Amino acid sequence: MTEALKERRPLIERYRDRLPLAADAPVVTLMEGSTPLVHAPRLSERLAIETHLKFEGMNPTGSFKDRGMTVAVSQAKANGAEAIICASTGNTAASAAAYAARAGVRGAVIVPEGKIAQGKLAQAVIHGARVVALRGNFDQALELVKQLVERQPVELVNSINPYRIEGQKTAAFEVCDELGAAPDALAIPVGNAGNITAWWKGFCEYGQGRPRLYGFQAEGAAPIVLGRPVERPETVASAIRIGNPARWAEALQALDEAGGAVEAVSDDEILDAQRWLASNEGVFCEPASAACVAGVLKRPPEGAMLVCVLTGHGLKDPDAALRAAPPVIPCDPELAEVERAVLG
Repeated sequence: MTEALKERRPLIERYRDRLPLAADAPVVTLMEGSTPLVHAPRLSERLAIETHLKFEGMNPTGSFKDRGMTVAVSQAKANGAEAIICASTGNTAASAAAYAARAGVRGAVIVPEGKIAQGKLAQAVIHGARVVALRGNFDQALELVKQLVERQPVELVNSINPYRIEGQKTAAFEVCDELGAAPDALAIPVGNAGNITAWWKGFCEYGQGRPRLYGFQAEGAAPIVLGRPVERPETVASAIRIGNPARWAEALQALDEAGGAVEAVSDDEILDAQRWLASNEGVFCEPASAACVAGVLKRPPEGAMLVCVLTGHGLKDPDAALRAAPPVIPCDPELAEVERAVLG
């Protein structure tokens, strides 16, 4: 093994002294974490604040969920679990399925029928999980899964599992390690509200400063902004299409302690921000991730440094990008035709 490979360590091993795992707990890993913190010069210029993109879409299954899943599934193995289950809008399903396969345990995921991006569904299926399409929404799925684990010997790995939060807080550690301190402001999408809770926990525990938090929901799925559950949430940003967040109270506490705010952005603003990031910064994130960029474009935060958390890769939901993209140009295999097509 080369020295370079020896230096690569799983997230749990890098931060084990800050995680509540037993010393003899196994490490179920796909080498998650250590995602890039990408400086965004054009976005920085537009916002008049130095801006970096924490691109969590570079985790093994393409989203931030892997941070929490490595810890939750490692603990499940330590507990002797033979199966794990989750409700999901897509990313949790993909991650749970992958880590179940890695751990050698059975995986089951409950997803809202017809409401999950095909890229995420493909991941859950190919990793061998038992995929159930519920004729209902995510909130109903989560409630049913909570009831099921009380009746069956199955480990729940949704973000209500505290080990998920423990893993996800490590993203804040990484940002502080790379910048030397916490940024002045952090913008983050909010769906089930576990991630904003985890980031704040991470900053509070790491002792390198605390940013002002800015959370963003989609207008059609903005229960925290509205102050009430949304019975039928709808948005193009499927990862945050949640009407009754499980970590609602913790998110409000984090926002209050951080002196932050939560706001809503429209689907058009989300898709515009997704396209702008891809064409101006070369970073392709899924629509839910772009919600936080859409939010800061509307209302730039104060301070010298901002980090936007891009929670998932754009390839998670290519259909959303293609629907809003310019058409592909057909062309005959002749040089003159190619020149016309290329040069317009």
